[in-house]
Amino acid sequence: MIQLTNDPIDFTALTEQVRSNAAGAVVLFLGTVREFTHARIETQAASLAEETPGDMKLAVKLFARARWPIVKAAIVHRLGTMELGDISVAVAVSTPHRDQAFEAGRWLIDTLKEVVPIWKQENWDDGTKEWIHPGLKKP
Repeated sequence: MIQLTNDPIDFTALTEQVRSNAAGAVVLFLGTVREFTHARIETQAASLAEETPGDMKLAVKLFARARWPIVKAAIVHRLGTMELGDISVAVAVSTPHRDQAFEAGRWLIDTLKEVVPIWKQENWDDGTKEWIHPGLKKP
């Protein structure tokens, strides 16, 4: 399941969604809005806005099942303006063993950030704004 939402992410429900008697491990990753980034350590972030053109469900095909024995996986990415500490993305994955779950979860979040066109607008407390996407430039 891959979902975009403008609402706060219910990570407890997401975790329960991937739990299974066939899985001995469940890993949950939460990406949160942080106060400082390595690029702007001297300027505090005030908020974050995220947007994506198109439908992520159709834009991305994550082939993690070919690499790990994933029982269930779910990804929810929040769009819109978020405040410090808000959860912007959640990835939950279940597998038979913990090493597989950690590896698959890391691959899912890394691949999501790399290939899905989700842009972050960091709004700094000095009034400046900056659009960010790993490896790409804002059109």
